[in-house]
Amino acid sequence: MTGAELGFSEFMAARWAPLYRTAYLLCGNAHEAEDLLQGALARTCVRWDSIRDKGAADAYVRRAMVHAASRQWGRRGREVVTDEVPDLGHLGGLDVRADHLALWAEIRRLPPRMRATLVLRYVEDLTEAATAHELGCSVGAVKSQTHHALKRLRAALPDLQLAEEKS
Repeated sequence: MTGAELGFSEFMAARWAPLYRTAYLLCGNAHEAEDLLQGALARTCVRWDSIRDKGAADAYVRRAMVHAASRQWGRRGREVVTDEVPDLGHLGGLDVRADHLALWAEIRRLPPRMRATLVLRYVEDLTEAATAHELGCSVGAVKSQTHHALKRLRAALPDLQLAEEKS
C-alpha cells in the first residue's frame, strides 16, 4: 500500500462515524446515508492525492454529500415520514432519549433544504457563511431557512427547549 492509500484509509476509519451521522441527518434514512457517504468517500479517494490540505478532507466529503443530496431534493419531493425508529446501529452517538426521538421525528418532517441547513449549522457547527457556501446559496437564505425551521420545530414541540438561533 502506498502512503496516499494508507492516508485515505486512516482518514476513512477515523472519520466514518461523524461523516455517517451527517449523511444520516441529511437523508433521514440509514440505507440512503450509507450510499451517500460511500459515494462521497469514493469521489474523495479518487482525488486523495490532489487534496493538498488533508485537514480539510472532512469539509471536502461533507460538501460532496450535500451536493449529492441536494440533487435528489427536487426529484424526490417531500420525504415519506414513517413511524419506524431509525436503525440505531450506526447513529454516530445520537442519543435515544424520548425527547430526542420526538425532535428527530419533527426534523424528518422538515423540507430537505431546511433539514440540511439545521444539520450544517447545529450539528456540524458551521457559520452562516460556511453553510451558505456548502449549500450554494446566500447567507440570507441560510438565515431564513434556519429561522423557519426552528419556528416549525418550536410550534411542533412547545415543551422541548430548542437552541436559540445562532448569529
